[in-house]
Amino acid sequence: MDIFNVLSMIGGLCLFLFGMTLMGEALERCAGGKLHTVLSRMTSNKFVGFLTGCGVTCVIQSSSATTVMVVGFVNSGLMTLRQAANVIMGANVGTTITGWLLSLGGISGESTFVKLMKPSSFTPILALIGICFMMFSKKHSKKDIGIILLGFATLMFGMDTMSDAVSGLADVPEFQQLFIMFKNPILGLIAGALLTGVIQSSSAAVGILQALAMTGQVSFGAAIPIVMGTAIGTCATAMLSSIGAKKEAKRAAVVHLLFNVVGSAIWLAVYAIVRAIFMPDILDQPASMVGIAVVNTAFKVAATVVLFPFSAMLVNLAKKLVPDSKTVEKTVRLDDRLLVTPPLALGQARTVAIEMAQKAITSLIASIGVFTGYSADAAKQIREDEDSCDELEDILGTYLVKLSAEQLGEKESEEATALLKSIGDLERISDHAVNILESAEELRDKNLTLTEQALKEYDVISSAVKEVLELSLKAFENSDVESAAYVEPLEQVIDQLKEQLRTNHILRMQDGKCSVQVGFVWSDILTNLERVSDHCSNIACCVIDMAQHNLNVHQSLRDTRHGNPQYDKMLETYTNKYSISI
Repeated sequence: MDIFNVLSMIGGLCLFLFGMTLMGEALERCAGGKLHTVLSRMTSNKFVGFLTGCGVTCVIQSSSATTVMVVGFVNSGLMTLRQAANVIMGANVGTTITGWLLSLGGISGESTFVKLMKPSSFTPILALIGICFMMFSKKHSKKDIGIILLGFATLMFGMDTMSDAVSGLADVPEFQQLFIMFKNPILGLIAGALLTGVIQSSSAAVGILQALAMTGQVSFGAAIPIVMGTAIGTCATAMLSSIGAKKEAKRAAVVHLLFNVVGSAIWLAVYAIVRAIFMPDILDQPASMVGIAVVNTAFKVAATVVLFPFSAMLVNLAKKLVPDSKTVEKTVRLDDRLLVTPPLALGQARTVAIEMAQKAITSLIASIGVFTGYSADAAKQIREDEDSCDELEDILGTYLVKLSAEQLGEKESEEATALLKSIGDLERISDHAVNILESAEELRDKNLTLTEQALKEYDVISSAVKEVLELSLKAFENSDVESAAYVEPLEQVIDQLKEQLRTNHILRMQDGKCSVQVGFVWSDILTNLERVSDHCSNIACCVIDMAQHNLNVHQSLRDTRHGNPQYDKMLETYTNKYSISI
């Protein structure tokens, strides 16, 4: 083996790792919000959790990525530690699918069918389809499919390159001695753990081992402990990810480590005993690519079978190893760990945005009630909600900007933009709630009162504002286009009411029925209520724009108002519903 073979091996390894990363990231984007839906709807059922972890890992081709997601979910309070343990066990089994895909490279035979099954035969076709999707498709979803195909083709090409480059090692005595040394279970375990810890992927480590197996010098006796070691090495990613996280998230990473360390220790001991007593001939036979895939799957399944019933014990042990701190930990609403999986990060951002919307709209409705019936407790809550909305806007804005820097699918990119727009309107609604509260306090402090007619008018416009708030909240929470369509005609009615009520008040002042001081407060109230409806209109337009894949609010407003029979009908309905009788 000369320097050129070494360079080819390095190049093949780089292509292999690049293809695996490229394919995994594109698979995550294609899965999109489905990943968030699957993981966020976890139940306490252990078997369901196991299947979820297994399925998600099969999709994204990385148990490390799944475990990092789990740590992020636990850190954000979306998943309990017991649920996380079940998902982690499933992820360990799901990651073995990569080894089976790579084992296709070891297929040999002269029949046409067998030749077609070899990656060297079908990956060029996949690469051709992939590049066509990437170059000629305008849809991001199809581009991602193209990247998946190209990633897989690159991965397999890198695998072939590595296998060809290391074929000369079969005649190198030092290489032969190396794998004779790895027959020592402890040394093999350490080698597998170190290799996986460095490249941060047990699938990649097993793939490298499969490539080396093509030399015929990797025996089953050496491969088995190395494969067990890869399970321990893959824990490095989750452990690093848990640094700076809450105690529960650190415990999730520790559960992952305990599961793999204990599982490896148990089955390594069984392997050593069987080897010492029975000395099976198969341990001295060369391992094939398929053989290593079998070993990898068999070990992961066996470890799960032994430890799955004791997942609660692993959780309790993790709690003892990572004890509770004396200080109260602050809840992490949006975990940066989830940014590596943009659909999950976006789903969590949306959850927090909905909470913000509920706070803002609840506080505005409360302030409407406080204006005519002041309550110190309600006033305190309104101010607390406004402070909370300010904080949430800052957190969400920063998080969504970070998220926008990641590779997002078309749908996710649109939703991130819509959320960024909407949180500004939600924050302003909470500000108007405080403004209305302050107007109520001004009336109280100055012993000012509204006329009976003004109170009747206030009931009408405040009822209209409550309805537009409820419609916009429903539209925002559920991406409900039908509810959003009702917002704009009602907003127009509120605009008309504002002008009518302002005119009515001027007439009352001219008749001496109302003072100028009350007039200032009345004007402020009307302005705040009208602006609230404007913000509701903006939120509803974002929902409609998302459905139409068009983020041009002004165009949406023009399309809604002009030449739209439904709009005209609803405008007439709301005009009659919220009419002012003099």
